[in-house]
Amino acid sequence: MPNSKAYGEATIENGSTGLNSHLVKTTMWKDFMALIKIGIVNSNLITTFTGIWLALHFSGQSFLNNLDIVLFTVIGSSLIIAGSCSINNYIDRDIDPLMERTKSRPTVTGKIVPSKVLGLGILLIAIGTIFLLFTTVTATVIGLLGVFTYVVLYSMWSKRQLVSNTIIGSISGAVPPLIGWAAVDGNLDIIAWSLFIIMFIWQPPHFYALAMRRVEEYRAAGIPMLPVVKGFKTTKKHILVWVAALLPTPILLTSLGIPFLILATVLNIGWLVLGIYGYKIKDDIKWAKLMFVYSLQYLTIIFVAMVIVTLV
Repeated sequence: MPNSKAYGEATIENGSTGLNSHLVKTTMWKDFMALIKIGIVNSNLITTFTGIWLALHFSGQSFLNNLDIVLFTVIGSSLIIAGSCSINNYIDRDIDPLMERTKSRPTVTGKIVPSKVLGLGILLIAIGTIFLLFTTVTATVIGLLGVFTYVVLYSMWSKRQLVSNTIIGSISGAVPPLIGWAAVDGNLDIIAWSLFIIMFIWQPPHFYALAMRRVEEYRAAGIPMLPVVKGFKTTKKHILVWVAALLPTPILLTSLGIPFLILATVLNIGWLVLGIYGYKIKDDIKWAKLMFVYSLQYLTIIFVAMVIVTLV
């Protein structure tokens, strides 16, 4: 008979080894998700899909008959965004340790070698570009322009030098719905550009609110965000101006019907009212948090609504 004590110890040891292996795999997966900024990838996926859906709807094409285009576009755009975010992590590895929300990134903790992070980013962008080439040249070019804007114009240049860095970065953030539309129809319709405009205007108030909450971290990192350079009072004025700029945008999407126009208008007015409320409360950080949360809900609701109204 086998020695029961030895058998028990071996079982515990093997079980421990298996557990450690599982933990290592889980940690590696979390690090990878942090590296590609999965939250950004997912949020852009919503706007990309909306662009695809509306292009199919207004061109009279079937969604099911174009599943290949949908998959190529979703996968391709997600990969180039993930790759761009990975390169952004590579570029920012010197300032990320100074900020609470970024100091646990694998590029900061040393879990992943910087050169591999850069290599991963380039590889993801290359593979994503190949997927987009299976759609249209227009979608591919727009995708690469988005990569250039985010990596070069924003991450490598304006982020550390210009107070207008958020506005420049908003160009790349507004590209995903254009990619989605162009993958179906290379001749970009006014509706496609309307989605771009909404996304472009949405980003400054969203990120300015975030910057107000993280102002000391940005100051420590030497990033000239608007609240750092101009203060909260000026930042709140800028936020109100950008939110007010959203008010006429529903007119650009009259083809989506009256219910959508009403919803979009209510959402815009609600955001503006919340912004004005900021002048009546003393806690600027609390107000900034409310504005930030509202902006997230706004983006999800308005883009999901664009799809839903076409199904009714």
